[in-house]
Amino acid sequence: MSKILKDLIIFSPKDVDLSHSPLSSLGESTNVLGAFNPALTKLPNGNLLIMVRVAEKLLSPTENGNFRFIRWDSEKGYVLESVKTDLLITDDPRKYEFKNRKYTTYGLTSFSWLLPVELNDVGSEVLKIHYERIIQPQQAYQEYGIEDARLTQIDQKYYMTTCSVSSFRHSTTLYVSEDGLNYKLEGIIQDHQNKDMVLFPENINGFYYALTRPVGDHYFHSNTISETIPGPGICMSRSPDLLHWKPVEDFIIQPKLNTLASDKLGGGANPILTDEGWLVLFHGVSNGDVVGKYSTMALVLDKNEPYKIKTINLSKPILKSFEELPEDLEKISYIDDVVFTSGIVEKENYFIVASGERDLCCRITHLEKSSLTNLL
Repeated sequence: MSKILKDLIIFSPKDVDLSHSPLSSLGESTNVLGAFNPALTKLPNGNLLIMVRVAEKLLSPTENGNFRFIRWDSEKGYVLESVKTDLLITDDPRKYEFKNRKYTTYGLTSFSWLLPVELNDVGSEVLKIHYERIIQPQQAYQEYGIEDARLTQIDQKYYMTTCSVSSFRHSTTLYVSEDGLNYKLEGIIQDHQNKDMVLFPENINGFYYALTRPVGDHYFHSNTISETIPGPGICMSRSPDLLHWKPVEDFIIQPKLNTLASDKLGGGANPILTDEGWLVLFHGVSNGDVVGKYSTMALVLDKNEPYKIKTINLSKPILKSFEELPEDLEKISYIDDVVFTSGIVEKENYFIVASGERDLCCRITHLEKSSLTNLL
């Protein structure tokens, strides 16, 4: 693993004041399942900002044989609905699956919204929680919440991709900000079941590039001698204007046998330009319990032709999940072996890396630059 200079939990469910929650209009008792998967960027004042996914759930979701869930309605606002529990598979604490449906159909055990949290310039202290700038649903395609932001600065503007969830599409949406704090929704830029979209921070030879992760219910068998495995992988798209995207057809990184990405993999932190090329931290998933075992790994892409892979390592982790959390968090932890890196900022001799830890809390790690390069 790379040399870790600092590693701490910076934000967790206990730091969220639910009196400011957009779901308070429901009049129901709720708690925070997780405050996690933080995007990361540097603000104009030099401080850092993490955009935290807050997953909020009902304290009593089951009632009279029904499972209750939260939905945002474009006319009514936040509403409660329910489904018979005997129609569901509930092995995964994050979501449930309907039985006997022709097409795989899920529901969520929580509802996610985004909370901007300002940190000091090295990410070691919370300075302000910007409850007045909460990001919550605005359109029907966000009826089941907004998840897993990624932040990238391009030409003095801040671009944030998010996953918007609804019953009719699972899409990637784009927000834009002039100051890093106030965001305007621009709409859908990747359609059904495309997530983990991470923008490159500059125009490269006339195009903007992004890593994407299309997912689906079925994949086709690889050739019999291939070490790759059918499943969700990292793809790439390019755009002339950051709104209209076309896949780069000859770029894909697939799951691979006997690696830390033997189940699936996806984009993580925004690419950073180094002397070697574009450094990308991404997540790989190998077999584990219900949700699998998540690790952070690294790859380097060519500076001028980012669709060309220079170096990738699917067996050496940059980060692993903590074996133990502070006692108060360990008591409410509901999964293990998950670290989900979702942002990076460069300092002179180290990188500040933001990750979600166990789908529960936000982790800040300082990684020594030289040791990270050696792993590649």
